[in-house]
Amino acid sequence: MSATAAGTNAPQSNPAAQTSLDRSVLHAQVILDHLGFSPGVLDGREGKSLVAALNGFQEAQGLPITGKLDQKTLRALYPHRAFRPIQRITLTDQILAGPYTNPFPKDPALQSKLPALGYKSVMEKLGEMFHTTPAVLIELNSPDTKLTAGTEIVVPNAITTQRAYDPKLPEAWRKTLSDLNVDSTQPVGAKIVVSKSKEVLRVLDKDGKLVAQFMATMGSTHDPLPIGTWKVKGASYNPEFHFNPDLFWDAKKSAKQALLPPGPNGPVGVVWLDLSKPHYGIHGTPSPETIGRAESHGCIRLTNWDAARLALMIKPGTPAVFQS
Repeated sequence: MSATAAGTNAPQSNPAAQTSLDRSVLHAQVILDHLGFSPGVLDGREGKSLVAALNGFQEAQGLPITGKLDQKTLRALYPHRAFRPIQRITLTDQILAGPYTNPFPKDPALQSKLPALGYKSVMEKLGEMFHTTPAVLIELNSPDTKLTAGTEIVVPNAITTQRAYDPKLPEAWRKTLSDLNVDSTQPVGAKIVVSKSKEVLRVLDKDGKLVAQFMATMGSTHDPLPIGTWKVKGASYNPEFHFNPDLFWDAKKSAKQALLPPGPNGPVGVVWLDLSKPHYGIHGTPSPETIGRAESHGCIRLTNWDAARLALMIKPGTPAVFQS
């Protein structure tokens, strides 16, 4: 897939070298994604993210927890089969619109001089819009597909039609929610539970029932997850980021403090949920494919679309329990 605009060329990919996309698996992923048991990237492949999502769904449904697409689980998913695995969409100027940040400097000092840390390409934007990656979009279409207005492409069906966001929310944040296909109707979360061993963030309602679950990256050997009970202090939408090299063990010795502009490719993605533990938060990421497969600087990192969805479920004062 390619684009005509400068700075919007698709990255190179070789999906054939990977396990083939299975549309039956993609169908299950799409349903789970719509139901709030996020399998992370919608890629049509089995793996630990899908196992975790199935475990959560099975628990919520009162099913044996197997982490597999067994017969009982398939029967529980069947009523939601109207969420088809793929959709065909026609690209529009609005979908393709930037601005894009390309080239994208790695140095925080140079990033701080930019107006925004936006998507690097149309392909990256499309990947986040449909909860997947550029490589999967290439696999579902063709490397020769032109990314121009009027072109029809195939995408994973993460599409929502529910966009009645609270008008009290900032306009720019409502646009972000819409661009990320985040449904405006979400369960009310009364407590967050972050499990280090299961690598998931769980959302419980006032009765203690599991109503949503997201694959998460949390902590590292340098910055371990702070076990204990904290509270969500509030949300910062499309946040700027105060880069302080003293808080980053892997920062260059020559690095200096910098205020980075907002954008989906910023260090904390599209939203920051501040916690009562100083310097810790729950936030998005510019690299959704790394969730559950990389370390963090102690914070809890979700895909941008999952972090945005979580932000609609909770309010200031919500307890956040971090456990091993």
